[in-house]
Amino acid sequence: MRTVGTDCPVTGERRPVIDRDGMRRPGARRALGAVLALALCCAAPGAAPGADYPARPIRLVVPYPPGASTNDILGRAIAARLTARLGQQVVVDNRSGASGTIGSELVAKATPDGYTLLVAVASPLAVGPSVYTKLGFDPVTDFAHVARIATIPYVMAVNLKVPARDIREFIALAKSRPGKVTFASSGTGGSPHLCSELFKVAAGVDMLHVPYKGAGIATVDVLSGQVQMFCTGLTALSAHIRAGRLRALGLASLKRSPLMPDLPTIAEQGLPGFEVNSWTGIVAPARTPAAVVKRLYGELAKITADPDFVAFLQGTGAEPALMGPDEFRAYIKSEIAKYAPVVKAIGIKPE
Repeated sequence: MRTVGTDCPVTGERRPVIDRDGMRRPGARRALGAVLALALCCAAPGAAPGADYPARPIRLVVPYPPGASTNDILGRAIAARLTARLGQQVVVDNRSGASGTIGSELVAKATPDGYTLLVAVASPLAVGPSVYTKLGFDPVTDFAHVARIATIPYVMAVNLKVPARDIREFIALAKSRPGKVTFASSGTGGSPHLCSELFKVAAGVDMLHVPYKGAGIATVDVLSGQVQMFCTGLTALSAHIRAGRLRALGLASLKRSPLMPDLPTIAEQGLPGFEVNSWTGIVAPARTPAAVVKRLYGELAKITADPDFVAFLQGTGAEPALMGPDEFRAYIKSEIAKYAPVVKAIGIKPE
């Protein structure tokens, strides 16, 4: 039986063309056989993009330092659960700086293959566009929005040496020491900074801003008394509050948290309507294959519905709040529009 070899340009594999009766045929017959074999060869590995995803480890960028920050805590919890579900290691990569915008830009410019993901949060994606004139990425168009996972209320807490036990006493203290009471942030222009600046306006007080490169570092200095107050995600501070290492003054949400039902909101304590919260989700670079985004969303939806994960979130003060790709994209767009006039009115500028 005679065979004529032909190479597949996709796989490089050599496939034979076989004459049925072993007889030599005219060139046209052999040419037709070669074309058919070539088509079959190239069609064999032609699965939809992302069908074999993931085939190697995935990098999950957390745009803040490692430590006791809301985003690092939730990012590592998500990474561990995605590793178990995907069968490939999801490795956390902390890339901090500029209130999360450095790590976010890194992912926006990464190869759109699903192997570089971002823990997406409000500070860089919702507040950042109004603070930084040269942000380096567009939160709406430069990402494939995979899923929003949770929302996190903010809490205002102080060092134990601060002589204030609630919001009213803290306002009185700040008014008695204009410009002397200090507050921390995880970086200029981030949501924690915005929380305290909004508080200054609402309460009519003057306080000194001390920016850090992440919530974990800021928390250390509030615990030690280097800085007096910190308003950030309840996830980042709940363990210290429950252990008695920090004193919570009020929750920056419109309703109390099931985690601390006895802690009144700031709105309840004389500042009606005061609300600052954050959210956590996962995004990938724009143009990531739709099949990959679909796979990731499906796994994240299952994780978010898992009772153990729900209990974990609620134990840190967060609440599951799943959104799919299109809804999450629209939500980020609305968040940008919400924060723009606030940032302009307060006059936050990069430092």
